[in-house]
Amino acid sequence: MYGWRDEKYYKSDPWRGSWQGEGGGVLVNQAPHQLDLLLWYMGPVQELCGFWANLNHPYIEVEDTAVASIRFRSGGLGQIIVSNSQNPALYGRVQVHGNSGATIGVQTDGGAMFIAGVSSIAEPPYNDVWTIPGESELRASWQKQDAEFFAQINPMEHYHRLQIKDFLDAIMEKPSATGDGGGWEGDRGAIHRDLQVAA
Repeated sequence: MYGWRDEKYYKSDPWRGSWQGEGGGVLVNQAPHQLDLLLWYMGPVQELCGFWANLNHPYIEVEDTAVASIRFRSGGLGQIIVSNSQNPALYGRVQVHGNSGATIGVQTDGGAMFIAGVSSIAEPPYNDVWTIPGESELRASWQKQDAEFFAQINPMEHYHRLQIKDFLDAIMEKPSATGDGGGWEGDRGAIHRDLQVAA
C-alpha cells in the first residue's frame, strides 16, 4: 500500500498518530484490510521478519512505513510494504503469484485513496490482474459489473450492512468467516465476488 497522509489529516483528530490514541500507525489504521485479505488467501504465517519507521511525519509518534518478509505455513513466501509516505498516494493492492506462474490481484484503493471522514470513495475495488489460464478474459467483465454495481449503491452503507449482518449471523451460530485463514476454497468467481465484499 503506497498511501499518503499529510499533517492536516493527523491534526484533524487528537487521537491520530499517537500510540495511546491510535495504538499504531499505518499497520493498524490504513493497512489492516489488505493484511486481512493476504491472510485470507495465504493462510497462517509461520515466520515473519519486519521493520517499521517514521520516515517523514515528525509530528506523529507512530510508524508511517512498515515492511516485512513472510514464510507461510503452506510454504508460500510473502512481502508486505505499507506506507503513508508516498505523495501522491498511488494505490493499495494485494497480489498472489502462484507456482504455475499465474497471478491474481485486487486493487483495494486507487488514485487519491479513500480517507474515512475526509474523502469520498471514488471507485470500487477491482481485480487489477488475473492471469489464470482460461479465466484471464473475464477480468474486464468483472470490472464493468463491479463499476455498475458500485454506482448504484452507497458503498459506506452497503458494505457496513454486510459486515453487521455477518457479525449477527456469527452470534446466531452461522458464521461465514471462520478466521482460520482457510485460503483458496471455492471457484475463482466466488473468490472475486468475496474480494469485493471483503474490501
